[in-house]
Amino acid sequence: MAKQLNEILLEQGKLTPEQDKQVQLYAKQNNISIADAILRFGFATEEQVTIALSKHFAIPYASKENGILVPEREQNLQDIINEKFARENMVVPLFIEDDSLAIALLDPTNLFLIENIKMMSGKQIQPFITTKSQLLGVIDSFYSNKNLLEEVLNETIRTTPVDAAAQAASDEEVEVTGVLDLDRMDQNSSQYVKQVNAILRQAISERASDIHLELFDERVSLRFRIDGSLYERTAPAKDAVNAIISRIKILSKLDIAEKRLPQDGSFTIRYQNRSIEVRVSVCPAVYGEKLVLRILDKGTGEMNIDKLGFEPEQKKAFLEAANLPHGLIFLTGPTGSGKSTTLNAVLTTIRTTELNYMTLEDPVEYKLAGISQVQVKPAIGLTFAAGLRSFLRQDPDVILVGEVRDNETAEACLKAALTGHLVLSTLHTNDALGAIPRLIDMGMEPFLLSSSLALVAAQRLVRVLCPYCKVPHIPDPAMLARIIKEGHLNPKEQNTWTFFKSVGCPKCFGTGYTGRRAIFEVYRMTEEMRNIIYKTQDLIELRKAANRSGALNLRGNGWHKVVRGITTIDEILSVTTADE
Repeated sequence: MAKQLNEILLEQGKLTPEQDKQVQLYAKQNNISIADAILRFGFATEEQVTIALSKHFAIPYASKENGILVPEREQNLQDIINEKFARENMVVPLFIEDDSLAIALLDPTNLFLIENIKMMSGKQIQPFITTKSQLLGVIDSFYSNKNLLEEVLNETIRTTPVDAAAQAASDEEVEVTGVLDLDRMDQNSSQYVKQVNAILRQAISERASDIHLELFDERVSLRFRIDGSLYERTAPAKDAVNAIISRIKILSKLDIAEKRLPQDGSFTIRYQNRSIEVRVSVCPAVYGEKLVLRILDKGTGEMNIDKLGFEPEQKKAFLEAANLPHGLIFLTGPTGSGKSTTLNAVLTTIRTTELNYMTLEDPVEYKLAGISQVQVKPAIGLTFAAGLRSFLRQDPDVILVGEVRDNETAEACLKAALTGHLVLSTLHTNDALGAIPRLIDMGMEPFLLSSSLALVAAQRLVRVLCPYCKVPHIPDPAMLARIIKEGHLNPKEQNTWTFFKSVGCPKCFGTGYTGRRAIFEVYRMTEEMRNIIYKTQDLIELRKAANRSGALNLRGNGWHKVVRGITTIDEILSVTTADE
């Protein structure tokens, strides 16, 4: 009978008898493998476990560090083991030498898999063992076009910037359809067109929300904003920047001759059977124009309220307020914190055919079925306030106002709420309760605000740990006590908590994180809070009253994400303050 992993680690002195008992009990109680239990407790790292197995089975260990886990690209190995088979069976081909095929896999005891590959390849099999995180990263890099950007940008450019702009202008298909099709690879396109396409493909594949291209005195900077942080990428040549910007201007129908004034535009691209909008901003700088592209990939937008990050009580409070027949709901947070996504998810959840829903946005980012959406156009007089006044003659039941920016819009929202409509909107304040003095400063009378305000909330986005490279972590006692206190957590449930640290791997492009999740504070208005708004508007007293209601603040909600292994302690500390 094959030995269990814990027995192997016991023999090698990597696990103590006391740790072994803990691991076996935890694995049984939580219906997980011994390996997962060992990793969760942090008794050994993924690499230590794999090396232990390597010694026990006398099978060589392969990693990027020892130079073995690097598939040979010149031997057409993908024709022997295709990507689908590699991912399903967690195996990757490494190289062919004489009559042997070297492979890296997770389970060296899987003789059926090894025999299957032997029959597929017609060669003897030399197995290597590796870690899951490294194997997934190698599969991604070996079977994908991740090096396409570097390859295209490093190609020799034989055309001049003027030639590139002319070729870009003559791209008839884009002119006719208004859509740039990235799924088509046109080898006859100019080098600059290929470079723009490669940058866009790479940014989308890395889940970037923004692309920054700027020229400095001695260098060019190309950066992608991924999960809120900017990362450098291989930049184009200095003499190619103006032609690339010209290409983007043509796609956005901007003036390629105008280099002195800022310009804004947009265009649409089609990629992997989905439509993606790209917003363009060009701004003159000291060394030349700076280009910023905002990628609005609706395919990645999360419109399911259950997956936004609400705690059960927070979700209940928000939906109860959103189902009221009238009142004001305000969601606060900085630009790019996901406020529009949250409010659109709420509207999608409460929508029925019995009510009339209308939104006033700048811009309309998500197209919602069954909801009338209006784009603000200040240049022709269609402001938030003017649009809201018009809405009241359209017999609405629920109104979403993209943002309250001025006194006129604030007063129009209040009037709509007082005349029997439910109004949802956003504000830029540091926390949820900060919306109240801001609204009063905008001209809302305290006695009217206290009676009409149903709920205030705030949100931030925190990065989610990469599942392939995160490692267990045990916080020090002082930090643990702080987490319990600020998160209103029950210390008796500590055995169910799991803490992790970020590491970084090819799967997450070395960041340690993949995607983002929102943390919230949600306050339904209590009688005590209404009285404070009406009488004193004291923010300190409002916070005390909110705490007495038992609601979590931003940091408290963040600690709930930490103990469930969703994000890290450092991430919560970086995006919240103790008062939030």
